[in-house]
Amino acid sequence: MLQPVVYSPPEHIKLDILYQDNNLIALNKPSGLLSVPGRGVEKQDCMLSRLQTEFPEALVIHRLDMPTSGIIMFARNKEMQKVMGNLFEKKLIAKQYLAKVHGVLKEPRGLINQPLMTDWINRPRQKIDYKQGKPSQTRYTLISVINGKNSIVKLEPITGRSHQLRVHMSSLGHAILGDDLYGTLLTRNESSRLLLHAEKISFIDPLTKSPINIHCPVDFYEK
Repeated sequence: MLQPVVYSPPEHIKLDILYQDNNLIALNKPSGLLSVPGRGVEKQDCMLSRLQTEFPEALVIHRLDMPTSGIIMFARNKEMQKVMGNLFEKKLIAKQYLAKVHGVLKEPRGLINQPLMTDWINRPRQKIDYKQGKPSQTRYTLISVINGKNSIVKLEPITGRSHQLRVHMSSLGHAILGDDLYGTLLTRNESSRLLLHAEKISFIDPLTKSPINIHCPVDFYEK
């Protein structure tokens, strides 16, 4: 098993609210902050606990990895929590991420289809396993090449497995910069944080039937 990482969440100044209505609230989660409380007193500071100081009714809908930044949504009542959970389960929510990865992709776009499961000996790592892994698919599109050595890619997860985008990009030989679990020493040292950001989420509000499109600008790439 890997050695646990010391949890040092970023300082909390204020909530970065991207979208808010009577049923839903979306925030920009900073890199390095847990989505929900972890084990131990030192891991109670998280996006949920910070949100609940101002919106005590907030309930979890989904999660982002601690080092991933960007859009995270919370329900403001149990009904919205349930119906949003159904949308995620039925893959009716379109999610788009941006990542800065090592190397230059040979193909400008493609579909990664690699089944994933927990690497129990090296938790929390995940691994590709064609016998026991769960189906996992990610679409990728090359956006730009940076200095001829790194790439900006758009990632659209079809499934939502733990660490899916990180494992899938590493499997192509293009680890996300700053990834301390799936990158090499070279790629880990190119950034002090994981350069993976949840940039867009789109869906039809299950209660109002109105389209909702949430956008969160990325801080490590200028278009």
